[in-house]
Amino acid sequence: MASIVVLYELEPARVLGPDGVEPAVAAVHAAGSDPDVPEDPLPSTLCGRDTGDMEHAHFRPGLGEPWYPPTLAEQRCRECERALRAL
Repeated sequence: MASIVVLYELEPARVLGPDGVEPAVAAVHAAGSDPDVPEDPLPSTLCGRDTGDMEHAHFRPGLGEPWYPPTLAEQRCRECERALRAL
C-alpha cells in the first residue's frame, strides 16, 4: 500500500464530540503523504477534497487493520477507500 496520511474532517456545527472533549469527526479521509515531509499530507485527499482544514489523525494501521481507525468505520470516506483499493 502507498504511504498515506489519515485525516479527520470535523463537523463545523458541533464544537464538542460525544464525550465532550474533542470535536466530532464528520468523515475520515486518506491523502498521499508529501514526499519531502512524509508526516504531511498532499494538498488533496484521495477523493479530491482540500486537506487544509482537516486534522491529522496520527493513525497508523497495524498489520491486518483497516486504513482508518476501527472505531470510526462508519465515518470513513468511501471514495477514499475506493481510491486506495485501486492503488
